[in-house]
Amino acid sequence: MDKGKPLEGKTALVFGVASETSIAWAIAKELSARGAKIVLGYQFRYHSRIKDLAPTLQNLLSFERCDILKDDETEKFFSGLKTNIDVVVHAIAFAPATAYQGRVVDTTQDDFTTALQVSAHSLAKLMKQARPHMKRGGSAIALSYLGGVRVCTNYKIMGVAKAALEAYVRELANDLGPEGIRVNSISAGPIKTLAASGIPEFELMLDYNKAVAPLRDNVTQTDVANCAAFLASDDSSMITGQNIYVDAGYSIIGVPNLAA
Repeated sequence: MDKGKPLEGKTALVFGVASETSIAWAIAKELSARGAKIVLGYQFRYHSRIKDLAPTLQNLLSFERCDILKDDETEKFFSGLKTNIDVVVHAIAFAPATAYQGRVVDTTQDDFTTALQVSAHSLAKLMKQARPHMKRGGSAIALSYLGGVRVCTNYKIMGVAKAALEAYVRELANDLGPEGIRVNSISAGPIKTLAASGIPEFELMLDYNKAVAPLRDNVTQTDVANCAAFLASDDSSMITGQNIYVDAGYSIIGVPNLAA
């Protein structure tokens, strides 16, 4: 194995690319640059973007439509896989716009169900389908956010969904560990992406994070991708069930320096 290509010989499934600003896209590029072959699964509504974006990726094996909530699409996608899978990236999250409006106490059952199914339960569904293709074990990586453990203004029901996602990470790590499959999540600081554009006053979140975080900066898609590449590699072979913060240290702060 080329020491500059630590993921050579591995194949990674990446779900959740919506545009070139997606964290999932940055992860796909980084895994590819480190030698992994890439298979992209995407929702049909992003087809016009993905068909132009995907071919620019080196080591691309294929990109196929796969809405993980649709059993027929998911089964078709995985039945078409002809290679062993070593890495699974779950970058799937969604809540209706109405879930960010009003008070949390007024959250509708439909909004709650949608947020939890798409953002949390989809990880279990994905791993159920991926597991038979991971005969050599492997690494699954999900994307979380601080709202899963603390109240983050305007994040609302997505905070509940991320809490459920992180609980799924622990449960799946325990469930799949005997098969050599590791499951971890990355809790990234706020990053300007297509998905984040639906969060009210997101620019204020970015400004505040930069002012308060110990490193006095915001993280980028590349920062998260570098962590994902580590979790995908054999260097993290004894790490599972963990939620790793990539947030310039923001998550350790209780009361910030108000004078500053």
